Amino acid sequence: MKSQPKEVSELRKNPVSDSWVVIATGRAKRPQAYKVKRAQFQQPRRQCPFCNLEKSGIKDPAKIYPLNVKTKYARQLKRVGDHQRWGDQIWSLIVVPNKFPSFVPGGAPRQKKIGHHTVMPGRGYHEVLITASHDKHFGRLPVEKLEEVMKAYQERYLALRDRKYVTYISIIHNHGPEAGASLTHPHSQIFAISVLPRDIKSSLRGSARYLKKYGTCVHCEMVNWERKQKTRVVYENDDYVALCPFGSSVAFEIRIYPKKHLSYFEEITPRQRENLAQSFKQVLSRLDKALNNSPYNFFLHTAPCDVCSSKGKSRGQKSAKKYSHYHWHFEIMPKISTWAGFELSTGLEISTVDPDQAAEMLKKVKI
Repeated sequence: MKSQPKEVSELRKNPVSDSWVVIATGRAKRPQAYKVKRAQFQQPRRQCPFCNLEKSGIKDPAKIYPLNVKTKYARQLKRVGDHQRWGDQIWSLIVVPNKFPSFVPGGAPRQKKIGHHTVMPGRGYHEVLITASHDKHFGRLPVEKLEEVMKAYQERYLALRDRKYVTYISIIHNHGPEAGASLTHPHSQIFAISVLPRDIKSSLRGSARYLKKYGTCVHCEMVNWERKQKTRVVYENDDYVALCPFGSSVAFEIRIYPKKHLSYFEEITPRQRENLAQSFKQVLSRLDKALNNSPYNFFLHTAPCDVCSSKGKSRGQKSAKKYSHYHWHFEIMPKISTWAGFELSTGLEISTVDPDQAAEMLKKVKI
């Protein structure tokens, strides 16, 4: 069943955050509306700090994932000069502390007043997860390498969640300079921070409010409704569904949800991790072809980790219920338009492509 707006402009309300978005399909008729910018890759290997890690001044890695040199992927890397080394190890994926961190470890982040403002030290951890290939972005990686990325996300999350003063962990990936990627070489970033971000608070409150009012998970309701509608579902497997949300805030927005109600990303099983990698492969490959390698951001929304013990003990049964109403997911946001005065002044986001049409276009892509 299609939900295409009868009007050229339609407001849609997010049942989690209570915020409105604008689906303004009439604006897509403007010139340049579908001339998607290609993510530019210009930095040569010889100038790439990630291709020369030992010479870049980066500290010892947090984790090294060795390359299986007998695989087809390894042979491809060698052929283009992407056999990356740390010491005597050839790595497939490596996690290092960010050389220019936004958050740093240290003592207790105590708040203080400066005039009518509240400030505190930016305590936390900032890591970079780097794949070996200099210019093979995530949409073109084999699914087994994406599974390795998902494994690294999970393992670094588990390693960071019980450290002192860590309240929330954000995992993000920027593709292309328009999406904020400062380097050509594909990489993700992991932030372990001492505060709970405003957007996460809003999502948690909305999820808890919906559960109290209706007795069920709002995200489960959304997923079940979308699967019945079918129109906006781009891909699904045994564990996940990838869809263009009814209330998409940007054109071609995609969310990947677990079909089963799961609150904590770090608790996924190996099979769920493999199927998550397959979901990413399907979605990113389709975006790559449909939007001409458009820039995008993706990020994880999951329950906070401040219910964990700071001494590394596992989460207790009582505290585990604190965020059991939440449903973790990944959000993928293509960058095919720019916020202008209206968006900046109101916070209202405008999508110029109806989610039905976006999903239909993506489903037709052959990969």
